[in-house]
Amino acid sequence: MKTKFKLILILVGLTAMLSSCRTSAPRLDYQALARASILLGVDINMEDNHKLYLEAANWIGTPYRGGGDSKRGTDCSGMVYQIYRKVYRIQVPRNTEALKSRSNKIAKRNLKEGDLLFFTSNRSKRKVAHVGIYLKNGKFIHASTSKGVIVSRLSEDYYNRHWISGGRIR
Repeated sequence: MKTKFKLILILVGLTAMLSSCRTSAPRLDYQALARASILLGVDINMEDNHKLYLEAANWIGTPYRGGGDSKRGTDCSGMVYQIYRKVYRIQVPRNTEALKSRSNKIAKRNLKEGDLLFFTSNRSKRKVAHVGIYLKNGKFIHASTSKGVIVSRLSEDYYNRHWISGGRIR
């Protein structure tokens, strides 16, 4: 009788311990991720930075406004500033030249999601004039002066001609 009681006690104890060790997967908003995937034109996988993609998708369509950094209107560095603040919880510089100075140089082939992309313009061939955030598969989000916040491909002729470097914030 004592051995049965001990066995039952051990089984109850093991059951309680095992049920308390259960780990739960992070709760994902699949609808929001599907919407972000469509808006950004990228497949979002489990190992991707969901916060980055969800926040980036919220900026799509924001109109361009020089000096702006809100969803009412933003320029390229304003969008980068706000996305980095929200996703990575870090404050980055508010202009393209300072962003480049605060970054470690990254080659195109080594880009990872969240890396910065620096470009010149037609007017300034050597100076940083534009910044975007790399997503994946050669796509990046940026604030275009003519179309507002959009996703573009690094392989587009304009961005190939004006490429300076990638950057990873230190």
